[in-house]
Amino acid sequence: MSNPARRITRLFAALTMACMLSPLLSACGPGEPPPLGGTRIGGPFTLVDKAGRTVRWDDFKGKWRIVYFGYTYCPDACPTDVGVMMRGFDKFASAHAARANGVQPLFITIDPARDTPARVGEFAAAFSPRLLGLSGSAAQVDQAAKAFLVYYGRGKDVPGGYEMDHSRIAYLMDRAGQPVAMLPVDRGPDVVAAELAKWVK
Repeated sequence: MSNPARRITRLFAALTMACMLSPLLSACGPGEPPPLGGTRIGGPFTLVDKAGRTVRWDDFKGKWRIVYFGYTYCPDACPTDVGVMMRGFDKFASAHAARANGVQPLFITIDPARDTPARVGEFAAAFSPRLLGLSGSAAQVDQAAKAFLVYYGRGKDVPGGYEMDHSRIAYLMDRAGQPVAMLPVDRGPDVVAAELAKWVK
């Protein structure tokens, strides 16, 4: 396992254990500091949207951000995670429209060799018109992935192509671009919506 993968695994395990063992810890208690507060996750990147326009991390200053890294040829994990993420966001938006207007969901490919900007844009639009799909050169994608401690690499060959191995995390980042929490896409849209309502103010 590579160093980024080890860091992600340790971070996720530590947060999970903390919440299981001590509900009173500040990382888990309502109204307390966010679980990822103070961690070094996120940072500058330059990518491309479906129209070929340059998109930078700083373009979203002042907005909350949901960030998920995946790829459009993913057979199951990415469509499942992104589907839950955006259904959860839609539920949150239905209950808190004004707050949701200050949130930008992002899908960033980890397979730029196949995921053209146009293809990533189509993939994102299939889930929500509010989800922004981003691609770029291999170097640009790698810079973004490293900033968010995302593990990825080419996986097994399959008929017609190959799969990608990657970490599965939906990050919630605050208006200053600082990490807040990992959205629980494995627990369904209602839990995602509740987590957004808890932090996004």
